Amino acid sequence: MPYKEKEVEKLYYSISEVSEMFGVNNSLIRFWEKEFDIIKPKKNKKGNRMFTPTDLENFRVIFHLVKERGFTLQGAQQKLKENKKDTFDNVEVVDRLNKVKHFLLSLKAGLPDSQS
Repeated sequence: MPYKEKEVEKLYYSISEVSEMFGVNNSLIRFWEKEFDIIKPKKNKKGNRMFTPTDLENFRVIFHLVKERGFTLQGAQQKLKENKKDTFDNVEVVDRLNKVKHFLLSLKAGLPDSQS
């Protein structure tokens, strides 16, 4: 299931909001937080994790590497360590291409059948 973007950007997101965006369990979000040092949620007085838009961007890249490209956790960690900027740029390009694809498919669906 692809990542779902929130339309209105907030300062902080709860773990349940993040897990819903990515279509994964809360436990996977907590696990990735431990495995990837680029995820650094703030915690409120109750100890609840509060994720920033930067954390969401980092999750988006991890999600792409692990769930969409099939990297192992170690492979994703290595990829981020070796060339973080290129990895983030590549994910951005893939997202843009997917948006164009969905737009074109919706246009195609709206065209009348021209088969005679």
